[in-house]
Amino acid sequence: MLVTSLYYVILAIGWNLLAGYTGQFSLAHHTFAGIGAYTSALLVLYARVPILVGIGAGVVVAAAVGYGLGTLCLRMRAIYLALATWAFAESVRLLVTVEYEITRGDLGLAAPFLFGTPRPTAYYYLFLALALGAALVAKELVDSRVGSYMRAIRDDEEAAAVMGVDTFKWKRFVFAASAVFAAVAGGFQGHYVGLLSPTPMKFNEMAMIIVMVIVGGLRTFAGPMLGAVFIEVLSEALRAWGEVRMVLFALLVIVIARGYPAGLVGICRALAARLVARIPALEPVFSPRRQGD
Repeated sequence: MLVTSLYYVILAIGWNLLAGYTGQFSLAHHTFAGIGAYTSALLVLYARVPILVGIGAGVVVAAAVGYGLGTLCLRMRAIYLALATWAFAESVRLLVTVEYEITRGDLGLAAPFLFGTPRPTAYYYLFLALALGAALVAKELVDSRVGSYMRAIRDDEEAAAVMGVDTFKWKRFVFAASAVFAAVAGGFQGHYVGLLSPTPMKFNEMAMIIVMVIVGGLRTFAGPMLGAVFIEVLSEALRAWGEVRMVLFALLVIVIARGYPAGLVGICRALAARLVARIPALEPVFSPRRQGD
């Protein structure tokens, strides 16, 4: 469960860069994880390349596809972009399903284990390192000049263009970068589970990523990480409820969006503010210094 949580942390961080910080609502993020996983597994099985080389190739392919899809779709806005990326995601899923002779379709494609064992301990440390690396890269990106361009595009794309920002260039860059996050997660995940199928490429997977980011806190740095772990743990606890759990997740999103738009991050901040108010001794620590102090 922890390994899977960390896998979703990487996916959520990548999608938050695109949707939260840049304002581009893509519905194909999970597909890039599938592209990374299938590319690596196919190269390892048919070309006999090392697993790490296969994962690297999957990342390159996903970045190239993301760059191309961004070139075609990112001049669209809002619902049109969402529909275009959803259509792409479904097309890839159907292609993987029908190309039985290559991908094995719904029967599943066997992928060699990265560490030669299905035991999760080594994979836990691997995915922990990957999640920390993804968080550090995202932090550097958000705090850089590129991050300023991303927020400017999100807040007012026309105004950003007037100020000299090449909005299409930077939207396409972030789209490809988010695809890289997803492909890295998908490539390593494929060689952890050992069996690939088109099922994780269904829209339910994308919906889960969206729920994780919104519940955790859209447009916040820590939100996707908190949301991914929280929703994955909750999902496992509600697994016996089947598809009903998606309804419960939807209700949870509505409640949080209505009461705390900043998600779990907003709830934590509110609780911290109340704690500070109840304990006067903590106020100088959490309150900004007054001028002259």
